[in-house]
Formats: sequence, C-alpha cells, structure tokens
Amino acid sequence: MAAYVVRRVVWLFFTLFIVSVITFAIAFLMPTDPARMVAGPNAPPSVVNNIHHQLGLDRPFYIQYANFVNRALHGDFGRSYRTQQEVLPAIMERFPYTAELAILGVLIELAIGVTTGIIVAVKRGVVEGFANIFVLVGLALPQFWLGIILLYVFAYKFPIFPLGGTGGFMSLVLPAFTFGVSQAAWYTRMTRAGMLEVLSEGYIRTARAKGLKNSAVIFKHAFRNAMRPVVTMFGMDLGYALGGLLVIEQVFGWPGIGVQAWQAVQNQDIPMIMGTVLFASLLIVVANLVIDLLYALLDPRITYG
Repeated sequence: MAAYVVRRVVWLFFTLFIVSVITFAIAFLMPTDPARMVAGPNAPPSVVNNIHHQLGLDRPFYIQYANFVNRALHGDFGRSYRTQQEVLPAIMERFPYTAELAILGVLIELAIGVTTGIIVAVKRGVVEGFANIFVLVGLALPQFWLGIILLYVFAYKFPIFPLGGTGGFMSLVLPAFTFGVSQAAWYTRMTRAGMLEVLSEGYIRTARAKGLKNSAVIFKHAFRNAMRPVVTMFGMDLGYALGGLLVIEQVFGWPGIGVQAWQAVQNQDIPMIMGTVLFASLLIVVANLVIDLLYALLDPRITYG
C-alpha cells in the first residue's frame, strides 16, 4: 500500500507539471501585454518597458516558466494583474464558498441518485417508469436552465430563498440543489446498473436461498459491491466541484473559484489563470487518489502492490 501511495503521489506531481506547462504555454502565447495591463492604457512606453523587465516578461519562455515554478513551490503564484492582490490568498478567500456549495451539492446528488437507483433496481413497473423519466430529464436539462427555473419559482414568484449572493444557508440551498439534482440522474443510472448486475450474481441467490431477509440481501451484500463505480464518480464529481462550478456560480451570483477563474480569463489575468487552474487540478488528482484508496475498504479483494 505504501509503495502504491508513493507512486500515485509521484504521478500527482507529474500531472500537475504537465498541466502547468500547457497552461503557461497558452498564457505565454496569448495576444495580450501584461505589462500594458498593469501600467494602464495611457502609460508611456518607457513605463511599460520597465514593467516588462520587473515582471521578467522580456526573458525567454523557459526562464519565465522556471521562475514561475520556483515561486510556486514556495507558495508564491504572483499577483493579479488586475487587482494586484496575491493570487494564492485570493483563491483561498473564495475557496470556502466553493467548498460549501460543492459538499452540499454532492450530498444532495448522492442522497437522491443512490436512493432512486436502489429503488429502481429492486422495484419494477410504475416506479421504474417514473425513475427513467427523472433520469432522462436530469440528463437533458442544462444546469443553467434548471437554476433559472428554480430562481424564478422559489426566489422571484414565491420569495422563499434569496435571488443570489451569500446571505447564509438559505442562499446556499438553491445553487446546491441545482447542482445536486442535475447530477443525481447520473448516480441513479449508475446505481441501478450496478445493483442489477450484483443482484444477478450467484452469491446473492445463495443468500436468498439461506432465508436472509430481502433488506439484508440488498444492503448487506448487494449495495456494498454495487457502489464501486458510484464511489469513482463521487470522487470525480467532488474534485470537479471543489475546483469551481462556473455555471451555477454565475447564475446565482455565488463568489466561488469558478467565477474567479472566468473573470481571470476575461481579464487575461495570467497569474490568476495559472493559480486557479493548478489549484483545481490539484483538488481533482487528490480526490482521485483518495477514491482509489477507498476501493480497498469497499472490496477487500483489491490490493495495491
């Protein structure tokens, strides 16, 4: 297990290296002049040239990248060209908003999706038909459209929740519910497929033949083995969500990392782009590592050498 963790950590750093090279190269090739952005549109050429030198923008690509990596390893991602705020503190200032939205949204999608998936796998007929409709609607309905509908109904027509912003838990409900419901359809589909596959296995028939209660067969034997693909999806979802939920944050005016990254792209704010991309990438690869380790708890047959 220890050797596997070491290998995965090495792979984690390699992944971040590749992401940083690609992102830095794209930023380097952007047709914008960071020095002009810092100095302002009316600054004389001498001032712009001086800022070029101060920021190291007059050096070759590989030297600029090496300097960036050296600073990043010490936790310094530079300053935003627009706000002059340090990048890492600016990201960490927004991260709690994204984290609470992501965690609540993932819990909602798990509660709805897994529960519905189990019911559909066990109960056939009318219940299965309604669940299939839910899955089709959930897969087809875009997140931004669902968010707009919820805002119109529950914040404008019936003002139960705020229209947007960060006014406590009530402001969090609609964006989290939008994310959770839109993703729950995938969990329903995957849980149903996993449960149907496991329920057809021989050891399930043996458990039934021994006279075990149906609830014991489902939750003690079938559920645990059917959850492996769901756990994988959960890890990917959580990592993705923690990296920023751009569409939902935009619709609900939520000040998370997704909006921050989008504003950085619009402003061509290269340090902020690099910081948000690498931060999101780190969260995703760490989430995948944790999920791989959880597999061993779900299935003792899995070993890591």
